[in-house]
Order: sequence, then structure tokens, then C-alpha cells
Amino acid sequence: MNWQKSFGYAIGDLGINLFFISSMTFLLYFYTDVLEISAGAAAGVLLVARLVDAVTDPIMGAIAERTRTRWGRLRPYLLLGSIPLGVVAVLTFTVPDLDESGRVIWAYVTYIAFGILYTVVTIPYSALTASLTDDYEVRTKLSTWRMGCAFAGAAAVTVGVPELVPLFSTQAQGYQAVMALFAVVATLLLAVTFYSTDEVIQPPAEQQLSWRDSLQAVFSNGPLVIVIALFTLGMLSFTVRQTVAIYYFTYNLERPDLIGLFFGLGLIVMFVGLPFVPLLAARFGKAGAIQVGALFTIVACLGFYLTPSDQVGWIVFWGCMVALGGAPVAVLGWAMIPDTVEYAQYKHGKRADGAIYASSSFFQKLGKAVGGAGVAMALSAVGYVANQEQTLETLSAIKQMLTFVPMALMSVALVLARFYTLDNDQHAKIREALASGS
Repeated sequence: MNWQKSFGYAIGDLGINLFFISSMTFLLYFYTDVLEISAGAAAGVLLVARLVDAVTDPIMGAIAERTRTRWGRLRPYLLLGSIPLGVVAVLTFTVPDLDESGRVIWAYVTYIAFGILYTVVTIPYSALTASLTDDYEVRTKLSTWRMGCAFAGAAAVTVGVPELVPLFSTQAQGYQAVMALFAVVATLLLAVTFYSTDEVIQPPAEQQLSWRDSLQAVFSNGPLVIVIALFTLGMLSFTVRQTVAIYYFTYNLERPDLIGLFFGLGLIVMFVGLPFVPLLAARFGKAGAIQVGALFTIVACLGFYLTPSDQVGWIVFWGCMVALGGAPVAVLGWAMIPDTVEYAQYKHGKRADGAIYASSSFFQKLGKAVGGAGVAMALSAVGYVANQEQTLETLSAIKQMLTFVPMALMSVALVLARFYTLDNDQHAKIREALASGS
């Protein structure tokens, strides 16, 4: 693939992450401190909406892999879904003139709708990786391009939102206006991806894919099961860290002005480390590189926990190191999934990339649901009350969630990655067999 097509594909993830990081990082805070619903009610919204979002993934995967148009199976959804997704994203960050019960219902309706439309766009987008190339190493580079653009989108959100929202007379107006801006930009970027990519790798023309075939490609696919587990652990860790950080800086440090700087520096460090991920993968294999990142994250979380709250410089430093350790998981998970598509095709004779990407997304979103709702429920359990001075128990719980939870999750990932066996050599043999029709 030339760099123009690689960049054209990757830039779509910048647009997607304007939505993803906004909901991941700021939605719980928006619910508790701007929409002003209780932490317990917010936990219910996050859990239910994200579970609905996850359940729709297999449905969307099945629809996408059975779609046939002159523009391909996957690309049309980038145009069809982007505009309604943008509209609903703005409504999700809107404060209606309703009582608290009405605002809770509003949160349920808008966030569930957001999740469904997000699925319509992101499942086909993710599955495009396996359709653009079948080269093992090129997929790693393509995923690196993609994560670079994803990090740029994350930077725009985590740095931009804290800077832009205060420019408006109220936080409610600020969040709504910023999301409107993100929606316009994301729609344009997804259009660029549509026009600059081609679906080169296609299922066999004679293939008739049944539901049984789709399920078999997922559940009789050992390498995919490992990747899904790693993805879920990574998403849980990321969700908890992103969600809790805003509370940590607001209440533990009493420095909400540092939130944008903290996220921004973390993303800069990840950008710097991003080009080294393919080198790590070449040296240790994709699974080995994930182990390196997991170990790095564990050490950095321990350093973060041991740092006193008045040592802001060291807190930012350890936060950047935690972010850096997460880069291999973020990049290489997406590079490993398309390899499992060929594995399933070789083993079962059918190419079911939609089902495979949908199942991966399902468990990722399940991790997102558990992580976000878990944080909200934990805050409620330790007595968190918005816009007030917090108790020592609450402050301690916030710091422990920010450090101990990612440490535990990455410890599991460190062990689990050892069981992934689909390396470059095995994948090359699978490609040769598929090319020869054996």
C-alpha cells in the first residue's frame, strides 16, 4: 500500500476518536457535574447503553460482511452513518430543560442511540484493515498509521475540550458547541477515508456465508480468543484511567487546570513511542511487544501510586509512562485481528471478517461498559458528591482506581500474551495455502 491510501484510511480513526475519547473521558463527568444526575444514575446509563452498543456489534458485523454494492461491502457505511452519528453525539452532550428524571431518560435515549450509530460506522471501518492488505508486516505499519491518527484525535479531545469549554458562558453550552465542531470534522474525515480506500481483499466470489460459518470463524479461532482477551483487558485499563483522571485532578490535586496538560503530554509521549512499536513487534513478535508494554505499564502505575499528591511533576511523568506502555496494546491488537481472519478462512474455508471484527468490538465495548459503569458505581459506593469537597475515603478510592486497577489488568495481559502463537512464519504459510487453494 502507498502512503496516501494508508493515511487516507488512518485519518478516519482521527474522526472516530473525536467521538470515542469524548465519551470515554468526559461523559461521566458531564453526567454528574453538568447534566447533574447522580453517580448511581450515571452508572446505570453507562452500563445499559454500552451493553446495548456491544450487543449490536455482531448484528452489524453480519450485515456488513453480507453487503454487496459497487462501492464495496464496508466503505458505504462510513458515509451512511457519519452524519446521523454526529447529530446524536451533539444531543448526547446537550442539557435539556427537564427535571432530573427527565434528564436521566434523556441520557439513556441519546447515549443508546449514539452507541448504535457508532457501531454502524466503526465495525465496517475496523474491518477494512483486513480488506486493504493481507501482508502481515504491512498490517502492523497500517495499524501504526491508524493509531497515530487515533492519538491525534484523542489529543484534540483531551487538550481541546478543557480549553474550549470554558470559553462559553456555561459548561452546558461549551460541551454542546465543542461536540458540534467535532461532529463536522469527523464527518469530513470519514468521507476522506471512503474516497481514498479500496477493498482489495474480498471473500471468494462463490462464498455463501451462513450464521453457523460466522460463529465458527469466531469461536473455533484460538488466536482470536487470545486477541479478544488482550483487547478487553486493554480497554478496561484505558477506560478506568481515562474516566478517573479527571476526578483525580479535580479533587485529589485540586488542579483541574492541569487535565488538558496531563492528557496532552501523555499523547505526545505516545506519539514519540509509536514508530518504535513496529520495531518491537519485529524483534519480539506482536504478542511479545504487548508483553513489553504491559510490563512497562505495571511499573509506571506503581510509580504513580507511590508519588505524593504534591509532586505534580512526577505525577505527570508517571502518567506519561503509563500512556507509553499502553501503545503496543493499542496498535498491535488491531494488527493481530486481521491475521486471525486468514487463520479462520484457512481452518474453516470461509472468510468472515465482519463477524471477527464484530466479536472483537463486542468484547472491547463490554470492557468499556464494565470499566465506565464500574468507576461510577465505585464513586457512588464511597460517597462521591459532585462539586463538593470529597472525603479521604473517596480521594483514596480515586487514586487506587487510577493505579491498582490498570496494574492488575496488565498483569493478566502479560501472562495471557504468552499463549498467542500466530506469528509471522505461521501466517505466511497460511497465506501461501490460501493462495494455492489448498
